[in-house]
Amino acid sequence: MKPNHLKTLAATLLIGIGTTLLTTSVARAAVVTPDAVTVATVTGPQFSTVDVPVFIRDSSGTPLGLDQPAGLHIQAYAIKVDYSPAAAVQSITFTRGGVTTSLTPASESSPSSAGSISLIDSFSEATNPIPLTLNGALPGNQVATLHVTLANTATPGTIITLTLDPSSLTQLSNDSGTVGETVSNGALTLVNGSITVLPSVPALGHIALLVLAISLAFIAIRSRF
Repeated sequence: MKPNHLKTLAATLLIGIGTTLLTTSVARAAVVTPDAVTVATVTGPQFSTVDVPVFIRDSSGTPLGLDQPAGLHIQAYAIKVDYSPAAAVQSITFTRGGVTTSLTPASESSPSSAGSISLIDSFSEATNPIPLTLNGALPGNQVATLHVTLANTATPGTIITLTLDPSSLTQLSNDSGTVGETVSNGALTLVNGSITVLPSVPALGHIALLVLAISLAFIAIRSRF
């Protein structure tokens, strides 16, 4: 092969490599603000059931969203939450909530195992579009609720962490499942939550209420003189 041909071939390869790197960089830069799944941080008294909202935020520029053509909207999600310490939780359920409450899913399941629970929902875009708000205020729209019944052993000050599984077990997709957003592909970010257990406030008994009423009446009478 002639020297000039070698130079031309080398230049072509360099241009090709440069174009590939530039294309990859542009593709990654296109997702400026990923869509997000957020578990709220809340407090709850001991011996109670605490409701924890879960949110999805639809950001423009991601592969899925209301700024994309029909067929590429967020219409399905799989959300897996790990909770710890598991001993502080007597029972837990994961249901639709917020903007998905009145929708009819094409499929729905909530598998669970020790220390974790998931909610998997899929909705038809044609008949049950999820009414998310594009670029809405953080943390986005509520789509689900964790119902956590605290164990009697969960003392005040206990913090129960609610950690979203960053693997493909937490993801968003369109209703056909052909396009997905995950942490690994850079299109999804996760915000973990927690429950802080507070002291319970016992209800006043009948006698205590009577004493309180008499005391208030006595104070009211004295204030007139």
